[in-house]
This record gives sequence, C-alpha cells and structure tokens, in this order.
Amino acid sequence: MSGGREHRHGGFWRDNSLTLAFGGAFLLVLAGQAIAGHAGFNEDLAVDGLQQLTLGEYLMSSDFAVDVSENWQSEFLQFFLYIFGTVWLLQRGSPESKELHKAGPESDREQRLGDHAGADSPRWAGTKDWRQKLYSRSLGTVMALLFLLSWLAQSIAGTAAHNEQRLRQLQPPVSWGAYLGSADFWNRSLQNWQSELLAVAAMAILSVYLRQRGSPESKPVGAPHTSTGVEG
Repeated sequence: MSGGREHRHGGFWRDNSLTLAFGGAFLLVLAGQAIAGHAGFNEDLAVDGLQQLTLGEYLMSSDFAVDVSENWQSEFLQFFLYIFGTVWLLQRGSPESKELHKAGPESDREQRLGDHAGADSPRWAGTKDWRQKLYSRSLGTVMALLFLLSWLAQSIAGTAAHNEQRLRQLQPPVSWGAYLGSADFWNRSLQNWQSELLAVAAMAILSVYLRQRGSPESKPVGAPHTSTGVEG
C-alpha cells in the first residue's frame, strides 16, 4: 500500500521538478545576463566618457528593463499564439497537433464540461455560466495578458532607454507615443517575434520525422510518421 502511494506521490521536488529546474535555470541565466549586460553597458559609458554604474544601479536602469521585457513579451506571444492556434490549426504527423478530426474547441463531453464534468474536475468546469466560459479559455487569456503587460513594460522602458541615448547625442527626447512608432521599438519587437515563430514552426514539422525517447513532446520512437496527436 505504501509503495503505491510512494509511486503516485514522489515528493515535492520530483513532482515539481520540471517547473523548479526551469525556474532555477531562469534565475541563473537572468543573473548572468545582468552581469554581462552591466559590463557591456559600462564599456559604452566609458567610450562616451561618462560615469559608470554599479551593478545595483544598472539593475534599476531602463536599459536592463528593456532588454529583459523585450524577451519576455516575445515568449508569452509565442505561447499565446500557439495555445489559440492549435485549437484550429493542424499538422499531420506531429505530436504538437491535435488529431486531424478534432479541429475546433471540441464538444462538452470531450472537454468534460457542464454535465460531463467529473468529481475530480475543476469546480468551474462543471458550471454552465460565465465561469465555465472564462475558465475554458483561461490559459490563453492569461498568456495574452502577460504578453500585453510585458510589451507595455518594454515600450515604457524602451522609451526611457532610447531617450537616454538621444540625450547623450544632444538630441531632444521623444514621447512614448512617438517611440511606439519608431524603428527602434519595432526592430526590438519583430526581431524577437520572428525567432519565436520560427521555433514553433520548426518544432511542429521536425517532430513529424524525428523522435526523443521518453519526451511528451515527441511521438513514441516506433510510431509512424503519419501518427498525429500521439505523445510518447
């Protein structure tokens, strides 16, 4: 009996190892970015003959904020588009796609909504009002909100960083609205978006023909190339 419980419940660290590992790696990489960015920023200040910043001052600067936020918004955009896009869009043979006959939001029975909700279903899944509608789209909605918030943060921090650069060149600052229409803002945004979209497209098509044993992002090694929506 205890062995069964141990098999089902492996402890906090094992049960949350995916989130913890990537969360820890995120913090380490963010710290590395801060150190490298601080060094590079001070090199630029030295070239201009300006006073250098401490690491703490750099972490509070608009330059650090815009570098971080422009990457965050592109990642959240990728997941938002992927979550909503895969409701309707399909890729034959990819585990990243639903089965070909399941395009669309699917039936209440398939999604275990309303009368079809089970005793272990989330409470709002069993309702028949706005709560069910909201909860059934909550993942994509939150991703969209995170994208918009991080994009807003990028635009604000980017305006400040852009104006600091202009002031060093003895040019007048621009308004937030003017910066939103500037080449600098759209260059920062689009160079991240294109890389995220390419990564999604590559994952969708490469997973048709390539395998990774034991990964839920891959089909079983022996599955046919045409198998769609099957995970290993």
